[in-house]
Amino acid sequence: MYIANPIYDVVFKHLMEDAKVARLLISSIINQEIELLDFSPKEFTINVDETPGKIVRKIRKKKQDLRTLTVYRLDFAARIKTPEGEKIVTIEIQKAKFAGDIMRFRRYLGDQHGNKKNVYEVLDEDGIRQEKACEIINIYFLGHELDNIRGIPVVKSSKTYIDVGTGKEIKVKEYFIDSLNHESYTILIPALKAKRRNELEILLSVFDQSNCTSDDHILNVQEEDFQQKYRPLIRRLQKAASEPDVRKTMDLEDDVIGELAAKERNILMQKDIIKKERKLRREEEKKALKIIEEKEKTIEEKEKIIEEKEKTIQTLIDELEKLRKH
Repeated sequence: MYIANPIYDVVFKHLMEDAKVARLLISSIINQEIELLDFSPKEFTINVDETPGKIVRKIRKKKQDLRTLTVYRLDFAARIKTPEGEKIVTIEIQKAKFAGDIMRFRRYLGDQHGNKKNVYEVLDEDGIRQEKACEIINIYFLGHELDNIRGIPVVKSSKTYIDVGTGKEIKVKEYFIDSLNHESYTILIPALKAKRRNELEILLSVFDQSNCTSDDHILNVQEEDFQQKYRPLIRRLQKAASEPDVRKTMDLEDDVIGELAAKERNILMQKDIIKKERKLRREEEKKALKIIEEKEKTIEEKEKIIEEKEKTIQTLIDELEKLRKH
């Protein structure tokens, strides 16, 4: 079965615009039941009628950072069921093509913490409405490897409470702490080609780039590998593969990202040159310092010899004085 490659922003957007599919994917990742999902995307869009060169020039004209195209962001408000009851959370999904986007992730997260709209109302014991801050859940889709974690497709970072005095985990949940911290899920797309260990990894295999056909826009998957409940997601991607506008925008993404990748390589080359120059300068400084130290050592040795000779001469003078007196 041929499906559109969801690593492309346009395909990912097409996938997540279907509320049923978005709820299915997100609930599978966070392993919690989502009762209601409200889609409020924050994204960078491009006009499919423009050529890549015009797009890049337009971005430059607006003084926008070209690398903003490397991060795709979607925001959702969700009502989820937990063992403690229902709660409203903000779910932020970010998808990055290149390494080094951590500052952009931090800025987006800061935007969420400071957004006054990320609140919901509850009734207190006296029936008075009160505003509560939504907890934040982050989901990151990364198209690159991490430095130290390898071969693990999905990594969860949890909110855990620890009694510092005893080192023991506190099992109860507290709104104050949860509203100021967040849990995150990092999906490492390069690691998805490994053996599937559970339902989630099977589902996320739709991102496995080893399934690419001769056309990188298209993946070849076996529908029977996925449980029946995940078939809507597979068919949504199958439909995207036949959409002319989706295919055209994927071409544009290739062109723009190709230019970005070239710029990234050029930046890395420049950094490498600077690094080598700094290393060479440090080595030259070390050599110069060593020469200075050796010269200072030679001077010290000569001064010591002179001092010893002066002592010998003074001794001879003293002896001559004694002989003259006798």
